[in-house]
Amino acid sequence: MNENSDIRRVRAIFISDVHLGMKVTQLHRLIDFLQKHDAETIYLVGDIVDGWRLQKKWRWPDEYNELAQILLNKAAMGTKIIYLPGNHDEFLRDYLGTYFGEIEFVDRTIHTSAKGKTFLVIHGDQFDVVVRHAKWLAHVGDWAYNFALRVNVIINWVRRRMGLSYWSLSAWAKHKVKNAVSIMGRFEEALSYEAKQSGVDGVICGHIHHADMHDKFGTIYINTGDWVESCTAIAENFDGEFELITWITTLPKPEKKKRRFLRRKKKSTK
Repeated sequence: MNENSDIRRVRAIFISDVHLGMKVTQLHRLIDFLQKHDAETIYLVGDIVDGWRLQKKWRWPDEYNELAQILLNKAAMGTKIIYLPGNHDEFLRDYLGTYFGEIEFVDRTIHTSAKGKTFLVIHGDQFDVVVRHAKWLAHVGDWAYNFALRVNVIINWVRRRMGLSYWSLSAWAKHKVKNAVSIMGRFEEALSYEAKQSGVDGVICGHIHHADMHDKFGTIYINTGDWVESCTAIAENFDGEFELITWITTLPKPEKKKRRFLRRKKKSTK
């Protein structure tokens, strides 16, 4: 592990829903987070790569390579890294049970905390009724979500001009539309039930882009959130306590390099 005193050390980190391939992500914040945190184990809880998006239009900027290198370096230094593919990176499920640069690919696993509590770790799309039974509708939802993110860029540009804070259209819709709230509730209940059936104390998942920690369904439910908007991760400290971290810092988003166009002056014929 890195001996830099500025780096926070925790027992485990859980990250999901980075969606490499989407234009609107907070990858620069995730890179900053990983540079300032070390863990004995890092769980990549699905949808790290967005295969749906990359299949439509391939884009792989240098920032993606930077993230991959950070993870590979951590693995080389002794961090155990476990990748649990989700529905957007389901092509990686063809490699379950294998390793890539010391990163292990599994469908689900059990994490045991410092207190001895056990947690099922899984992306969660397996328990999403829409994804399982109406995949076409899931793709429609994915398009709508991306559209909302693009509209949100415009909305928040205006809000910044007015001196207002960041506001999420998609998060507002999730909490205001009754059907969306109901679907999230059923998802949480289904994952909590699966944890009970698996004989563990709780579940740690991703998928719905809504970070949360509760036990209202009779077992511990923890969702990692996402790095598209909310910039959240779950950390287990060395005392066995779990913490929901929101990494919204003052870190500026890298500016895109502007292309310089040189105009050739026409030679005068006079």
